[in-house]
Amino acid sequence: MEEFFSSTSHISMDVFLSKIIDLATSLGSRILTAIVVFLIGRWIVKKLNRIVLSIMEKKQVEASLFSFTKSLVSITLNFILIIVIIGVLGIETSSFIALFASAGVAIGMALSGTLQNFAGGIMILIFKPFKVGDVLEAQGQTGTVKEIQIFNTIISTPDNKIIIIPNGGLSTGIMKNYSKEPTRRVDWEFGIAYGDSYEKAKAVIERLLKADSRILSSPTYFIALNSLGESSVNIVVRAWVNAEDYWNVFFSMNEKVYKTFAEENLNIPFPQLDVHLKTSEKN
Repeated sequence: MEEFFSSTSHISMDVFLSKIIDLATSLGSRILTAIVVFLIGRWIVKKLNRIVLSIMEKKQVEASLFSFTKSLVSITLNFILIIVIIGVLGIETSSFIALFASAGVAIGMALSGTLQNFAGGIMILIFKPFKVGDVLEAQGQTGTVKEIQIFNTIISTPDNKIIIIPNGGLSTGIMKNYSKEPTRRVDWEFGIAYGDSYEKAKAVIERLLKADSRILSSPTYFIALNSLGESSVNIVVRAWVNAEDYWNVFFSMNEKVYKTFAEENLNIPFPQLDVHLKTSEKN
């Protein structure tokens, strides 16, 4: 462009206008070609996205990898399209890539947390500590995993709130996966009053456990006298159930024990304080 303007200082106005028109025509044709390439490229990107998604659906790829791959493929294809358009406009792509790389370093330093979340998403997909549909407790939140994205994991709480957790902290922090194993152990502690029969209470609890078909026979249940409290004799009960039955069995057994203990004249005590009054004789 500089050579063009320096060469125009010694030419006539007609030649100058002719060169301006040629330059405008050249730029216009490049811009028009770039627009056409952009429109065609966008169509190709959408088509390739659909093909990739169709292949993953046929292969029955798990939902966590499905959503992550969808985002990654879309970003990669759009980046390639941008490089192609820059080349069509006549900008040297090698210079642009070098500029992009240096800018990427600067942006990476500024967005180190975001890159950490991206790396965390990769680690989650490789090692699979959880998947879509698992019930998870992590970063102070508990809920069902709905989607694993490039930077975040989305969970839904039991009261239907959506929580977005960054993958960086999720991949490096402590988490509890309640869906990893098919069975879970349910723990209870029931109290009876001092003077009530422990053997009778144990037999009642045992009868209730055997009557519930959701409680697994193997591993077998466990009943023992756990502690002698200030106001109660505490009985610990442990039983194994399928993971999906955990809360239903837990609440159901609480209700059954409360009703049956009353029917069997077993008292569930509450904290109490005995007060002894002493009177002194006055002279």
